[in-house]
Amino acid sequence: MIPLIDLKAQYRSVQEPLEKAVLEVLRSGDYVLGDPVRQFEQDFAAYCGAREAIALNSGTSALHLALLAGGIGPGDEVITVSMTFVATVAAILYAGATPVLVDVDPETFTMDPAAFEAAITPRTRAVMPVHLHGRLAEMDAICDIAKHHGIMVIEDAAQAHGAEWNGRKAGTFGAVGCFSFYPGKNLGACGEGGALVTDDPKIAATLRCLRDWGQEGKYNHVRPGYNYRMDTVQAAALGVKLKFLSSWTVARRRVAAQYDNLLGDAGLRIPEPRGADHVYHVYAVRIADRDDARRLLMEEGIATGVHYPRPVHLQPAYSALVKASGGLAVAEQLASEFLSLPIFPEMTEKQINTVADALIRIVEHSDATVL
Repeated sequence: MIPLIDLKAQYRSVQEPLEKAVLEVLRSGDYVLGDPVRQFEQDFAAYCGAREAIALNSGTSALHLALLAGGIGPGDEVITVSMTFVATVAAILYAGATPVLVDVDPETFTMDPAAFEAAITPRTRAVMPVHLHGRLAEMDAICDIAKHHGIMVIEDAAQAHGAEWNGRKAGTFGAVGCFSFYPGKNLGACGEGGALVTDDPKIAATLRCLRDWGQEGKYNHVRPGYNYRMDTVQAAALGVKLKFLSSWTVARRRVAAQYDNLLGDAGLRIPEPRGADHVYHVYAVRIADRDDARRLLMEEGIATGVHYPRPVHLQPAYSALVKASGGLAVAEQLASEFLSLPIFPEMTEKQINTVADALIRIVEHSDATVL
């Protein structure tokens, strides 16, 4: 079986330093917001090119606190996309604000800047572009529009660790960048984890207060807060893995380039990066009869995924809680076509060839064509 991702292979590649770092934490008895957390914050901020990083217990917590730090709450609107994981929208609801969902560009799969601008109302307080699959949204255009209208930019960079455009990394274009360290991410913890990055020291101080029950000093609760702290074991694990992230990104791009070469003439719609902006958390092709293709690939021992099969505005739990601005036809079409192929840094040339050959055969001998 060729897996969609292979965390066991990653573990084997970092086993010795990872186990050493985790064991040191276990022996220390320093389990929450310990020294490894502070060290990881410094290292991750430096990696992103940001002034501050604030470590948390999840990427969802990062999105939630970014909104609260911006003073966003009931009566406010936050513009984001429907083609995303539900956490993006859930965090807006956690803050008491109204999610306004706009469509994505059919080539980049990320927020359409024109749709964003058309959705702005006097109640709009923030925009939350999503760097889907590891590809940067059109941040220059989005930030220009937001600046013109006085709107806060919060990046959902949960899938885009290290994605870069014109020398700037994901998370540093807006006021705050939000990351997830869920195990399957390009930089994944050995459990849950998240972080925010910002260049604003006042925002950073507010975020650190909010993540720890609103405390400024022990038992001095100056504002309502949350238990969103990162545990020290996760920080130690992330500190080890961060040293490998750049080489893992190179490896992911190698896998993607080989897919591009093998699938480019097969009539498949493949991702189209604009340079160094894509870190390939997901390698998604667009294909009709996607579900049949998945079934046939599984029969050949190849696991696949779908990111995501149903846009948020069509999710039963959220459909009545969001506002849709304009049509969301592109998001709906992508949801029916996306097929995520196996991709992980340790993937071998033989595995890549096996996946590509199988997919090409399926397309050639079925009605599975690109729309």
